[in-house]
Amino acid sequence: MVNPMSSKGPVQQEMESLLAAAFPDAHFALSNDSAKHHGHAGDDGSGESHFSLSIEWAGFQGMNRVMRQRMVNKALGDLPGQRVHALAIRATAPGE
Repeated sequence: MVNPMSSKGPVQQEMESLLAAAFPDAHFALSNDSAKHHGHAGDDGSGESHFSLSIEWAGFQGMNRVMRQRMVNKALGDLPGQRVHALAIRATAPGE
């Protein structure tokens, strides 16, 4: 379980590293929402099962919401669905 005194666990750190590599110059915030889902379906007890991502990247310009979310999921590889139960994604281009 993630230490409540620690700001980021290993899954969140890995996700941030993968996002930074896949989306250079992007601005993003990844929030661990797992505490809100304690005891619910998908809570594996690790404290890192539910996340919210807000990402702004110029490369998203001209893409629809589904294409953007697919890019994010591809960048994260097998994390969503294996070690992450839920990921809410808000992906925008600058100025949106």
